[in-house]
Amino acid sequence: MDKPSYLHFDHSKYVWKPDIDYRKNPGPYRVGKGEQGVLICEPYKSEIGEYWRFKTPEMARQSSEKIYALFLAYLEEGDFVGADMARKYLQMGFTRSRRYANYKGGKKYDAHQDYRQLERGTGDEQKALSASIFHNKWKLAEANGQYAGLKKQWKDERG
Repeated sequence: MDKPSYLHFDHSKYVWKPDIDYRKNPGPYRVGKGEQGVLICEPYKSEIGEYWRFKTPEMARQSSEKIYALFLAYLEEGDFVGADMARKYLQMGFTRSRRYANYKGGKKYDAHQDYRQLERGTGDEQKALSASIFHNKWKLAEANGQYAGLKKQWKDERG
């Protein structure tokens, strides 16, 4: 039976730290997998997170457009970490709204029943639309040639 990975999460081995300003000190930043570090890395967490919304498709549209604009602005400034964080917020907009589309209340596991996975398909159809909106912007960011080049360079040099 699958259980959530956060149950045995080892914070001491997590490479992202909340006490680092990743704009002033980008060296420790790692691209990582998926959305890792998105809720930790400052100042980007504060700059981007305030716009991250997916409750309704209209909110998702406005949010994804604003975050994508930040993505482009970070690229224009040559700020790969900011661009990668914006890309992660777009990805997280997709994954979180998909979770709410798939599971009522966005809960995938029942903590009161040994983290048994809950029934899928009980969620909110509006969140599926929000997921689609974020998915399109996330894929647009991923396909950006400048971003792809910077990401490859960053991973080759730093991981």
